[in-house]
Amino acid sequence: MSTAQQPDNKDRPARLTVGVVGAGRVGPTLAASLQLAGHRPVAVSGVSDASRRRAALMLPDVPLVTPEDVLQRADLVLLTVPDDTLPGLVEGLAETGAVRPGQLLVHTSGRYGAKVLDPALRAGALPLALHPAMTFTGTPVDVQRLAGCSFGVTAPEELRLAAEALVIEMGGEPEWIDEEKRPLYHAALALGANHLVTLVAQAMELLRSAGVAAPDRMLGPLLGAALDNALRSGDAALTGPVARGDAGTVAAHVTELRRHAPQTVAGYLAMARATADRALAHGLLKPELAEDLLGVLATGTNGSEGDAR
Repeated sequence: MSTAQQPDNKDRPARLTVGVVGAGRVGPTLAASLQLAGHRPVAVSGVSDASRRRAALMLPDVPLVTPEDVLQRADLVLLTVPDDTLPGLVEGLAETGAVRPGQLLVHTSGRYGAKVLDPALRAGALPLALHPAMTFTGTPVDVQRLAGCSFGVTAPEELRLAAEALVIEMGGEPEWIDEEKRPLYHAALALGANHLVTLVAQAMELLRSAGVAAPDRMLGPLLGAALDNALRSGDAALTGPVARGDAGTVAAHVTELRRHAPQTVAGYLAMARATADRALAHGLLKPELAEDLLGVLATGTNGSEGDAR
């Protein structure tokens, strides 16, 4: 369902009181976004000083209370806690009787679908898994970034329209994910986004070591173009010495990395092997060049370390 297709009135959630359990970077942002859509944040829980500051910034005048009090006050509760904490939190809230029948209980974990909320479902809650596929800063800019952001949505079929309507009200694009596919879905996002940060940070450090004064300015256009090309063309966008089969250049890279940043060698070799496999499979890497290249990737050298074509 596109943001251009607003849900019918019968599918739109009524104006709701909203609570947040876990004032990390995600919960206050989603609550602030729901507030813009006409819902009313009424309670937030947070333990650390950073969480409390974030709640005050994103949800001013909304009282800080215990998780149990959040559930007592809110029609829609956002459970925005770390993945490993979520199952225990849900079980604890259900066991203490904090969950109310008819209450919308929403978690934002990418890993889990709706079944992690089964203890609350047995207590009468309405379970929704709404995972925004975006990184958050914990500042008001995140609310703007939700516009057009895809959400991985999993819910019982009878709640699907309500779940999608909430996403659209936050400016997002709902994408239905089957319960059993949630771990694979989350792995895909982590592979792309989390590892990208590591790769970019490593590249910036290496450029600084090479004497580049503004590595961010150098990488910005290059990485932006690479990302755009990859999203448009997939494996056809592969380029560089691995895709070309330049074994000498790759060997020179490995030699320099071992000398200046040995902690990056394992990652470089692993990504180069994956790139070579994809380039071979799609006919970009010539088989006659692949043997020498794969030898370099297996040993880190081909006797031509000085060849940096």
